[in-house]
Amino acid sequence: MLLAVIAGCEIGFWVLLVAGMVTRYLLKLPRAGLVLLAGVPLVDVVMLVAGVIDLRRGGEPSFAHSLAAIFIGVSVAFGHQTIKWADKWAAHWLAGAPRPAKPPKGGPERARRERQGWFRHLLAYAIGCGLMLALGLLSGNGYDALLGPAWTWTIVLVIDAFVSFSYSTQKQNA
Repeated sequence: MLLAVIAGCEIGFWVLLVAGMVTRYLLKLPRAGLVLLAGVPLVDVVMLVAGVIDLRRGGEPSFAHSLAAIFIGVSVAFGHQTIKWADKWAAHWLAGAPRPAKPPKGGPERARRERQGWFRHLLAYAIGCGLMLALGLLSGNGYDALLGPAWTWTIVLVIDAFVSFSYSTQKQNA
């Protein structure tokens, strides 16, 4: 059941995002669009509450609970950036705004952007793992099941650090 809630929340995130942009730019109702966009974080609250309720009702801690924690961490760390990205493209496609600038292909600006992305990833990791620990405390016995995905995520985070910070060490073309 929790996996269905997670899937519904993920779909809800994108539905609210698209609905907010369409309302804002096609229907020309910026306040209503903003209300829809403000609802995007509520999707995370629904996912968290569903996981807590499941555990409080005696559900066994599982990968689904970890997945909810990961989604919430990623949403908190990258959600605002994703909404800004979508807003720029929606303004371009739906309202005739200039095309968003392409990200830099190299140089110090690319290095800075990559480092910022990694720090966002680190924030997502901290939030996600913190939620996994909190859910483990709530369940009283599920640390192995809940923290299993954290080990894989740790490896991914370390690889991402090497890749992201490698842009900072590359020689700049003169």
